This record gives sequence, C-alpha cells and structure tokens, in this order.
Amino acid sequence: MSSKLLSGAEEMLQAVTYTPCVSIIMPFEPKMSLKSELEYRLKIAVKKVDIELLAAYPAEREKTIINRLKYLISNLDYHTHKKSIALFISPVIEKVFYLDFPVEEKIIIDDSFEIRDLVYNKKEIHKYLVLVLSAKRTRIYLGTFSTFVRIVSNLPDHVAAYLNDSPEQVSNFSDASSRKEVMLGKFLRHTDAGLSIILNAYSLPLFVIGTDRVIGHFKKITHNEKRIRGYVRGNYDDATEDELYKAIKPQIANWKKVKQQYLLQQLDAAAGSKKLVSGMENVWREAMNKKGKLLVVEKNYIYQAFPGMSPDFIYVEQNMSTKDIFIKDAVDDVIEKILENGGDVEFVDPGVLKDYEKIALILYY
Repeated sequence: MSSKLLSGAEEMLQAVTYTPCVSIIMPFEPKMSLKSELEYRLKIAVKKVDIELLAAYPAEREKTIINRLKYLISNLDYHTHKKSIALFISPVIEKVFYLDFPVEEKIIIDDSFEIRDLVYNKKEIHKYLVLVLSAKRTRIYLGTFSTFVRIVSNLPDHVAAYLNDSPEQVSNFSDASSRKEVMLGKFLRHTDAGLSIILNAYSLPLFVIGTDRVIGHFKKITHNEKRIRGYVRGNYDDATEDELYKAIKPQIANWKKVKQQYLLQQLDAAAGSKKLVSGMENVWREAMNKKGKLLVVEKNYIYQAFPGMSPDFIYVEQNMSTKDIFIKDAVDDVIEKILENGGDVEFVDPGVLKDYEKIALILYY
C-alpha cells in the first residue's frame, strides 16, 4: 500500500521486522480517578515492560522502547472523557488510542501488533433490563450477573390510577370484568410509552416477567417487541429482588447468545432507519468518512484488497498476490478507524452475519 493510503493499523502490521512490539491496554478514566493514581498504574506497567524486555532483548533495544513509552505516557491527555487507553510502541512506532469502552488491563510483547487485541480485551459487561408486569402494578430493574437494582422511572406504578379515569368511556360496560380489561389495556399502553423512553436511555436487552394473561395483553399493544429478548411467565407481583433474579437467571445463562441476538436486533433497527451498511467495500467507505458508530464483524474475518483512486474506496481482484501493493487486512484498518473516531466494535461468531456479508456498520447519521 502507498504511504498516503497506509493507515496506522496497516502500518503497525507491516512493521514486524522492527521488534519488539509492545501493547499496553488499560483502564484510563481521568474524570473518575485521581491523576496520581493513573500515573502510578502507568509507572507499574512501564516497570513490567522493562523487566520483560531485559529478559528477552538487548539492553540497547530495551532502552529505546522504554524511552519511547515514557515519552508517549508523558503526553497523555488527562482531560479526556474516554474510559480506556491502548498504547502501541516499537522502535519505529508510537501510537495511542483513547477508547469509549472499559477494558481488562493487559500487556503484550510480541513481534507484531494486533489491533483486534483492543476489542478482544474489552471488559464484558453483562447488563440487561427486566420489566415486571402484573394486573396491578409495574416495575423495571437493571440487572447484571451479580446485582439486581430497581430503576426509578416514569412507568405507572399502579393500575388503580386508571380505574376511575374517563368514566364516560366505561359507563356502558355491563360488568366489572369488562371495565377492568379496558383499564388494564390503558395501564399497559402507558407502561409501554414509559418503557420506550427508558429503552432510549438504556441500550440493553430487555426481558419481561408476568402472568400469561398480562403478557398476552402487553404483546398486543407494545411498540417495543423487537427489544424483548425473552419472557418469564408466572405471578411475581410480590416477588423479592432475589426471587426475580432467580427467575430471570436461566434467560441470561447463555450470555453470548443473548448478546448476539441483541446485536442482530440493533442491525435490523438501523437498517429500518437507513443507518446501516454491510459488506466490506461499503463498510470501508463509511468508516473512512468517519460515519461509523458500531461495527459488528465475524471473528477471524480477514479481507485483502487493493486501495482505489480515493482513500474511501477499495476493491478486490483475482490473483492479488501478483501485485506488490495491497491491503493485508481491511478489517483491521476499519477497526482502527472506528475506534479512532469514537465508535465501538463487536465480534460475533462465524455465520451470525450471514445476511450481512460477514460485516456490518451502524452509522451515526
């Protein structure tokens, strides 16, 4: 690839002869931590790198890397609102990424850089919403694998607020049961309207708990069906938070499946809003134009291509090995571009994106 079109990720991948290559991935939230604490953790990371380098490389090479690393750290932005950083250092490269997602701290010393390590080291956050419905009241919770906390929301607390509402509309009902059905429907419609607001604030999978009767009513009126990942049927009106957690636990046991289904739902919703592109060439174009919000790609997907006449265009030809200049993996380049511009990246299992040519990108606009 020509130097004009060569991205940072591709440059790092091609720098394999300039070893060692050091990657430091770690949490970095200046707005949440004291600067002195962050500096101490970085100092410890530098010491670990120094020890490993001295054990495997000549002292001169070790000194070069450590000096570059210290220089990079001395120029970090402590005013950032990001959550993590990734530092890449070799005898010829210094690069820092400020990331919008939490990561597990990791130090990698190898013969090359892997931009995918940034995504692989994302801290897996198991968060979901649980809506508890009954004919009397409604509650919503934010759950993880270890906590289950009720959210204060604008959802209607109790159906009693609707029992005496609009008496002229229910005066013709001959029995109380018919009136209760109408009021339940109204109660659930208000619940669903409040739920829409919550789902806009929390981009998380949703589960619904309730009796067959109430869930049946709710499924007929809800506008949020696509966000619901599962139902738990039963009377949990008076259940404690611990009992609710035990009821929902089987639904979240296979978290990978829950997450991948939720990602597919997000892709479907983005397609409906005309904010989705799929296929490598389309994804490349929008990523290079800084429009990428969320990249979803199958694990181990690699795409070799040639640069086009403009930076946002790539193409594939047969017998690519006959040419000297080509992009070794356009997927890595796209990942880098998405992260640089504040977007996020998620990997899914092979075959999950069969309808999206293995890669899809949700756009900001």
